[in-house]
Amino acid sequence: MKHLSRRMILSLSGAALLGGAGWALWRRSADRTMAAALDAAWATPLPAPEAAGLRVYHLGHSLVGRDMPAMIAQLAGPDHSYESQLGWGTSLREHWEPDIPVNGFDTENAHPRFRPAREAVASGDYDAVILTEMVELRDAIRYHDSPRYLVEWANLARSANPDTRVYLYESWHRLDDPDGWLDRIDGDWPALWRGRLKAADRDLSRPIRTIPAGQAMAAFVRRIEAGDAPGAIRSREDLFARTDAGAVDPIHLNDIGMYLVALTHYAVLYHRSPVGLPHALRRADGSDADAPDAATARLMQEVVWDVVRGLPETGVGL
Repeated sequence: MKHLSRRMILSLSGAALLGGAGWALWRRSADRTMAAALDAAWATPLPAPEAAGLRVYHLGHSLVGRDMPAMIAQLAGPDHSYESQLGWGTSLREHWEPDIPVNGFDTENAHPRFRPAREAVASGDYDAVILTEMVELRDAIRYHDSPRYLVEWANLARSANPDTRVYLYESWHRLDDPDGWLDRIDGDWPALWRGRLKAADRDLSRPIRTIPAGQAMAAFVRRIEAGDAPGAIRSREDLFARTDAGAVDPIHLNDIGMYLVALTHYAVLYHRSPVGLPHALRRADGSDADAPDAATARLMQEVVWDVVRGLPETGVGL
């Protein structure tokens, strides 16, 4: 990459002499060169973790919540440990800037797994740091400078411990999104998650990897809504929570949806197939989570493993 940088500097000098047209041509060439370098870095698999259990830090909001990390821990086994900092719809910028309040901070972090984010990430204590951006993602990019703050958090983690793996948790948008829920998941993956957020990170030796929960949800929903539903879960709405009045919550998942997300985290973090893992788990407070039936759980596990291995950005590889 040092050789590439020197070549680009020399090209820049020549482009400057050519004026605006030369600059535009150089910029397009430089962008293509960097995009190719990023693709190559993302396509390089990581070695599978050697430890029996990982120590993980979750930074985010209600699409992380308390129950999903607790489910990951149960899937991974007793050597897995984790802490978190959460808020209500909180952006990475709001978590980073000390003068910006985090909505819902006191409520969401009133649990024994809380650890202040900057202290935690700067400690170097974690095998993996998982960063979660707010949704609507377009607004996060436009108003909260998501690419910059993703890199700020990643650099803090990597400078504290070069062995820490940094992940971006790809989530989803509202079921009632006017552009279509599946269409947004499909379109945002190349354009926003990869093209705007991850592309801002230029650390090619330790690139930010992705936990593709949105992609796994979309793949599973396509299977069941096409008629390949072996159990009771038959539509996307069956993965989402309900309000007190019985209406579908268009953004927050129920326990069964969170189980699918937890499987995706587990598969990426541990480089292990989730097929055959338990599907009757507990919430963070120790109560029994609503569990998918065995046939649905098996399909979820198979779909997750196919998605995780099929996307080079996860670092898992085939």
